[in-house]
Amino acid sequence: MPLQKKWQAVLCCCADGKVHVRQRVAQKEPRDWIEAELGGTKLGDARLTSRLLEMTGMFYDKPLANIPQACGSVSATKAAYRFLDNENVDWKAILQAHYEATEERVKENSLVLVAQDTTTLNYSTHPNTQGLGPIGTKSEKVRGLMVHDTMAFTESGTPLGLLNVQCWARDGIGSKHERHKKPIEEKESWKWVESYHAVSQVQKRCRNKSLLVVVADREADIHEVFAEQYNTPDGAQLLIRAERSRNRKVVDDKESCEFLWTKLEQQPVIGTREILIPPSEKRSARQAILMVRTMPVTLRPPMLKKNMPAVRVWAVLAQEVNPPIGIDGLEWMLLTTVAVKHEKDAYERLEWYARRWGIECYHRIIKSGCRVESRQLESARRLCNALAIDMIIAWRIHYLTTLGQETPDVPCTVYFSDSEWKALTTFANKVKEPPDLPPSLNDAVRLLGKLGGHLGRRGDGHPGSEVLWRGMSRLADIEVAYELYTT
Repeated sequence: MPLQKKWQAVLCCCADGKVHVRQRVAQKEPRDWIEAELGGTKLGDARLTSRLLEMTGMFYDKPLANIPQACGSVSATKAAYRFLDNENVDWKAILQAHYEATEERVKENSLVLVAQDTTTLNYSTHPNTQGLGPIGTKSEKVRGLMVHDTMAFTESGTPLGLLNVQCWARDGIGSKHERHKKPIEEKESWKWVESYHAVSQVQKRCRNKSLLVVVADREADIHEVFAEQYNTPDGAQLLIRAERSRNRKVVDDKESCEFLWTKLEQQPVIGTREILIPPSEKRSARQAILMVRTMPVTLRPPMLKKNMPAVRVWAVLAQEVNPPIGIDGLEWMLLTTVAVKHEKDAYERLEWYARRWGIECYHRIIKSGCRVESRQLESARRLCNALAIDMIIAWRIHYLTTLGQETPDVPCTVYFSDSEWKALTTFANKVKEPPDLPPSLNDAVRLLGKLGGHLGRRGDGHPGSEVLWRGMSRLADIEVAYELYTT
């Protein structure tokens, strides 16, 4: 065929005789992790999304600062307050973009542990803030917000991001009798079911590529959660620590009905397992040796909820051997919908549950690293909008803390930009020129920890999240100076 002037029309002509010209749109690479994470946020106006990215960058650079300090100028501060007060800005929309990015990271893992937990934010020092509610007892008169969040972790403990966040202000603290009469949908305990719904939707989209296991503490030991999983055959699995005071009745393979703890304590010990108990405000870290028992049981619904199905689970009872004098021994009764057929399966479930501590660490980062309780805003809606940004930033620093330990030898460019690692290495090492090649992630994290006050001695261990927060805050100013004097 000879060359034709209308060559594009001829090549694009389909069997129906119509011309279909497909325009090629160049995909722009995100300039940094913030744009990759939040660039797709839908706020109804591209200018609002642009402002969101700018504010996230400022908050991330100076996580310990208040809003005026983070913004750095009067005009930027006013713009930030206008953004937080804009009626088109919704904290759920901000987090939705992060959820979608988290889901993509989830799909890269065959097993994902999804921890959910509740924390309170105390704003009692801001009496003029509207829309808050009680977060303590009636006598305490403490006001603030309730937050229930759900975070995905790899099996080794690296946080992949949030999949669900619920934030609300209580209307009041009713009596136990009043709460008991309400349907589950009107109780705060519905938060566990709502979170499970969100994770199950991700599980359905993952199909068989990833197994998602929802991990929760004793507050989630309500039959509605197990019934929801029973009625969602293609949903996420469960691993929940049982509440001893409830001591629910179970039916074993022989159809005998007994109390859960009584039944498990009659089983033979299958072995012992040593586990690290991390430190908390009430205890120091220690190694605990646990003796383990396990068996399959069927959870009977409570007497007042007989319309709910009985649910088949595997119970794993772990009890500490010879705890330190004066300290209550560790005891976990874990109920899981993931089969426990061998001794190693039971030990694995214990390790899975131990990963739940990652979300408690995350809550400490939000409060101590981002100082969200110091935000002085006039309404709960504004606080929630700011909180959405802070939660994503807190995840990012939590991610860096664990990633530096899990994959220490990868180049630091997986996390740091070129100007960041060059500024970091020259300043921390007191040299004028950066190295030819970027350092490993582990080395960069340790230099960052040095900026935050980590001494780096042999027994000091890996820099913690709060130290890295301080280091990141200093690095932001160091990077600006580096670019100023090298460009």
